[in-house]
Amino acid sequence: MGVEITETERKYEAPQEAALPDLAGLPDVAGESDPEELTLRAQYYDTDDLRLLRHGITLRRRTGGGDAGWHLKLPLGGDSRTEIRLPPGRSSRQVPAELAGLVRAVTRGGELRPVARITTVRQRRVLLDEAGDSLAEVADDDVSAQAIGDTATLRGGPVGSPPQGPTLSRWHEVEVELTRGGPPLLDAADRRLREAGLHPAGRQAKLERALADQLSAAGMPGGSPQRPANGRPGPTPRSPAAEVIMAYARAQVRALVSYDPLVRREVPDAVHQMRIATRRLRSLLRSFGHVLRRDELEGLGGELRWLGDALGTARDAEVLDAHLRGALEEMPPELVLGPTAARVRVHFAPVDARARSAVIEALDSERYLALLDGLDRLLADPPLTAEAGQPAARVLPPAVRRARRRLRTRMRRARGMPTGPDRDAALHEARKAAKHARYSAEAVSPAFGKPARRFAKRVRKVQSALGEHHDGVVARAATRELGVEAHLAGENAFSFGVLYEQDACRARDLEAQARRAWKQASRPKYSAWLR
Repeated sequence: MGVEITETERKYEAPQEAALPDLAGLPDVAGESDPEELTLRAQYYDTDDLRLLRHGITLRRRTGGGDAGWHLKLPLGGDSRTEIRLPPGRSSRQVPAELAGLVRAVTRGGELRPVARITTVRQRRVLLDEAGDSLAEVADDDVSAQAIGDTATLRGGPVGSPPQGPTLSRWHEVEVELTRGGPPLLDAADRRLREAGLHPAGRQAKLERALADQLSAAGMPGGSPQRPANGRPGPTPRSPAAEVIMAYARAQVRALVSYDPLVRREVPDAVHQMRIATRRLRSLLRSFGHVLRRDELEGLGGELRWLGDALGTARDAEVLDAHLRGALEEMPPELVLGPTAARVRVHFAPVDARARSAVIEALDSERYLALLDGLDRLLADPPLTAEAGQPAARVLPPAVRRARRRLRTRMRRARGMPTGPDRDAALHEARKAAKHARYSAEAVSPAFGKPARRFAKRVRKVQSALGEHHDGVVARAATRELGVEAHLAGENAFSFGVLYEQDACRARDLEAQARRAWKQASRPKYSAWLR
């Protein structure tokens, strides 16, 4: 999948005649290279309604410079983005399938076509350390941009209306991009440039400025689509309940979509994080049926469960594989007898591959795109109840109280059962209740602040201990199966027996840990805000 880099940079608006200040003397900077002039020409691609740009994503094919080719930039948060590069190929007419696939959750099958051409005449300087290595690059850019394609659509006019001609704009900007330098260098350069009269740009990508009129015409103000408006107050206990719930829903939908390309690229922990976003959305629909009409969202909840199950299969295989391999690595060498590690590796390789294939099949399906469309409809036109407009302080705490009571009941039920499979199953049910209580508290915490966050943090400790307990239960079953396979193959199965007993002992410790965590979470000081 091409070359992948992390790009960390800041952009500044500069008058045409502005002169860059001397940046020597910044942290670790021993000198600067002589300026190098580059002419960079890029054609940008998006859907007719600029879906990529609205999600902070840019896709271009660029010529000139040392990195000519296709560039897909995905937001990472703050000043950083992931950039995936592919060779330019012979034609600019067709977006490479692997890049188009990475943004499928955003485009939803919409055609990617040219929307702008941007030419940059760049004066580049490199900030060097004492060894002559690059710490950062400073680019002084003269930019000209032209909107292309169906300009009527780009300008917000009706599709099919007469073309109005290309939109041409010019501006001057400066950007500082880290190479080997760290954030302190970026901060120091920021101060130096501000002192010289430069101002931080309101947009991270050149394309945002080139198509600013089109974004505004469609109801999106200038500025990065990923950044909230500065100074906008957050929800309070007096805010309408729907405002609190829908803000949380929007955040989870954004997270789900943003993790899609990471899952496709097999970024570590991406499956887990996408699964969490899916579970949080399901929990939201279940917990707050008195705010969102549950009868109209049953189908959406079912589809979220389907996606969560698909992600869960891959995640569970990943966790189990890592658990057993890690335990073997930590085991004293004299206790590792026979080809134990090899058997674990051979067992899980096809399991991981099948789970991975199933996840990609799910993400490539029309069913998944229909789910994303359903989530968009939820955000655009939520089916609100009569209570949705009432203050959050009156409407939302009862849902968290119910989730807390369910957790308390299941913890008591599990403790009253004899040790064995039934107790393990009861603890697993308690774990799910803990997760539900935690997500419910997290959903309302923007309005209720520190008390809600503290409660969620305490319940998370319960969930974590019970989650590790469940992982151990699953691991013991897998270890026994592997031990039997090893024995039947004539291998020494001793090490699998050791692994089994380690997990059995650990399970008892984790159960006690979960009880202690629940005892802490049950204290009145953590639930007083729910009264």
